[in-house]
Amino acid sequence: MTTGKHTARGRSVPHGRLTRLGQFGRLAGSVAGGMMAEGVRRLADGERPHLRDMLLTPRNVGKIADRLSHLRGAAMKLGQIISMDAGDLLPAELTRILSRLRDDAHHMPPAQLQRVLAQEWGADWRSRFARFDLKPIAAASIGQVHRAVTRDGRELAIKVQYPGVAESIDADVDNVATLLRMSGALPRGLEIAPLLSEAKRQLAEETDYVREGRQMTLFGRLLSDTPEVIVPVLDPDLSTARVLAMTYLEGEPIESLETAPQDRRDAIMLTLMTLVLRELFAFGVMQTDPNFANYRVQPATGRIVLLDFGAARPVDAATADGYRDLLRAAIGGERNTVRDAALAAGFIGPAVVARHPHGLDRMIDVILGELNRPGPFDFGERAFVAALRDQGMEIASDPAAWHLPPAGVLFAQRKISGTALLAARLRARVDVRALVGPWLDGAPGQGPV
Repeated sequence: MTTGKHTARGRSVPHGRLTRLGQFGRLAGSVAGGMMAEGVRRLADGERPHLRDMLLTPRNVGKIADRLSHLRGAAMKLGQIISMDAGDLLPAELTRILSRLRDDAHHMPPAQLQRVLAQEWGADWRSRFARFDLKPIAAASIGQVHRAVTRDGRELAIKVQYPGVAESIDADVDNVATLLRMSGALPRGLEIAPLLSEAKRQLAEETDYVREGRQMTLFGRLLSDTPEVIVPVLDPDLSTARVLAMTYLEGEPIESLETAPQDRRDAIMLTLMTLVLRELFAFGVMQTDPNFANYRVQPATGRIVLLDFGAARPVDAATADGYRDLLRAAIGGERNTVRDAALAAGFIGPAVVARHPHGLDRMIDVILGELNRPGPFDFGERAFVAALRDQGMEIASDPAAWHLPPAGVLFAQRKISGTALLAARLRARVDVRALVGPWLDGAPGQGPV
């Protein structure tokens, strides 16, 4: 959820397949006009224009970002996911489009909001509340959140889904994939149909608030023995497939800890990294959306508030075992074992090993060198990232070497990478070897006792 920077910009959400298709059509027409104008300008200057350069002009970038933000739903959600997961590998202009989507959510105007609530709760829905704030406290790609107080005095957070979002997933995913192909961000021969199918399934689950309520309750139970974190409690009487009601938990953005003492930042990230390991190796279920806004911190108690369980999904045994083998190899510090474990788990494909053996070995050596330094790992020291990015870009420029890992690995890695990004943001120091070590001796599906 986008919080903190949220502004009161009401903008009606387009719903209905034809309406949303029309929005994409208008975007395509507007961008095409911009491309023609840019092409004529470049030709007049004696240049030979390339399609990608004409598409991703600053003006077109603005149009694309604004339209996806207006559409919300799967179109905006995919943009947010891609911007977090692959921003360093995308063209700079496309990265700017997608990064804008992380902070640029409009909310429903009050009239549209009240129509949605009347459909879900009935025309007399206001009678259930002593107070319901029509201005949302958060707005994101799939829904917006409101504070409310019930007649019996319970303070709640009410997440309301934008109309038409669930019904438009398939078309939105296909349209965003087309945008990526037009931008040149995807190699022409890369087969992404399985990934698109999985993305549609995942997004459909995220729009099912009954399912999310069950997942939130499950995590509340799994973490009941962990005083460092707290999970909202579901209000089943007010929750529907399109409205999720839960206890309101006060909290500050986790990024507010950037100026906290070093030991405080380290402790927060130790808790969150331990949670990832428990999800992967003990719980068998993982909340795979690492958006920073899904973590809040209570100033009075120091507890981490965990939010948004729509992206929670099972962790299959093959994924857990693959990570265990890879981590065991990395802690052992042997390059060939790491390469073999990464290949066996599906993190990399055979083509990368065959076509770029030296580049891959250099990347492994960088990771092993950083991981096996004595003492805590300093996530704020990012000098090694440039070496990894440069080598990764060289490999990524070879379309024949592109590889899509199994879906389970993709979603788990998204959470792991996002957690590492948060640690970098907070400049945390964590003894990763000591943290991971106890999880590597157990049998598949088990963690430390």
